[in-house]
Amino acid sequence: MRLFSLLTVLSTTVLPTALVSCQKLPLSTSSRWILDADGQRVKLRCINWAGHQEANLPEGLNKQSIDYIADFIAAQGFNCVRLTYSIDHALNPNVKVSDAFTAAAGAANVSVNDMNGMYAQVAEKNPFVGEATTRDVFGAVIAALWKRGVMTILDNHVSKASWCCNIDDGNGWWDKGFGYNSMNSRYFKTGEWLDGLQAIATWSKSQPGVIGMGLRNEVREWLLQGLNGRADWYDFMTQGAQRVHGANPELLILMGGTQSATDLTHIRVNRNIDWSSWQGKHVWEWHAYSFTVTFAVAKGNCDLLKETYGLFDGFVLAQGEAYTAPLILSEFGFGMTGGPNDGLSDDDNAYFQCLRDYVLGNDGEWALWAVQGSYYVRQGNVGADEAWGLLDGDWKGLRNAKVPELLAPMFKVTQGP
Repeated sequence: MRLFSLLTVLSTTVLPTALVSCQKLPLSTSSRWILDADGQRVKLRCINWAGHQEANLPEGLNKQSIDYIADFIAAQGFNCVRLTYSIDHALNPNVKVSDAFTAAAGAANVSVNDMNGMYAQVAEKNPFVGEATTRDVFGAVIAALWKRGVMTILDNHVSKASWCCNIDDGNGWWDKGFGYNSMNSRYFKTGEWLDGLQAIATWSKSQPGVIGMGLRNEVREWLLQGLNGRADWYDFMTQGAQRVHGANPELLILMGGTQSATDLTHIRVNRNIDWSSWQGKHVWEWHAYSFTVTFAVAKGNCDLLKETYGLFDGFVLAQGEAYTAPLILSEFGFGMTGGPNDGLSDDDNAYFQCLRDYVLGNDGEWALWAVQGSYYVRQGNVGADEAWGLLDGDWKGLRNAKVPELLAPMFKVTQGP
């Protein structure tokens, strides 16, 4: 296939080795750096690939084969994928793909015929799914990526398979935590979450190329939750990390703060989390969008906004502190088309230019949201388009040919141990 890619943009510069060859695994951490098995820095340049919605499958297989999508990701120069999944999937890995689409119709309250038609398209593009389970498909995606030198981070996005995130989606905070309310926690069953993490970590041992796991996407308090000094965050994140590390000690463990992975201030103000039982594997993560409430006070003033990023999250990169560890911006993104700034709106362009400048200043790890150009179903809309997708709606090529040029500086490695 012919794809204008980040490799094209970078062809006039020195191409980072990580973009063209497999890393030596397992990875580990030292201070703020991620290192390979030889002790060399690995900078994660990732893209998100959603697989956490009602069908419990990586998106887009109705549009293209797994190999086509993996080729596209590798051609863009990404060296890892943040692949999302639900606890529903983690605890129910043996659902046949055909049955998964039928069940998704009920879960999403859409037509069974529409979802069965979606399955037929998946089977046409990826014939192996006729006898496959949903877990088989995740494995096939991971294998296809690793064949091309692309690593995978498995991210627990939600408990109940569905779109994320809303304050009333029931996936936001542990149900065993202080201040339970059903609106934010009815599906976030703490015991099931722990069991699901352990199950995925155990399975990952048989999946070459899996280098880490995100414990939970965008935990967020509501009403009384978190008012006990965020004690539940310390407690349950520790338990989750210990389950993962116990099942697969080779994995990096990604852990975000509260307020939808935007606020880590409690580890500076109160105390750091005790990561001694997964020493050398801890990675912080954070999210930043143009609409992020945590940073809203500084919107419109880039210097102040960068200070705010540092105040809430970036401070963990300061070396020599108890909380010092690598930090990955595991979600950021913008509408890809329709605006006057290489396709970006004025608001998104100002946001992205400032955020990019901040990440470049720290030579930070990152993961763009997202590769998918569409969804099987999203919030009741079958075949929904993803305007923030790097791929177009047919998953054939770039939605916006200017985006590789915009991202290119972030691929360079400018700092190291």
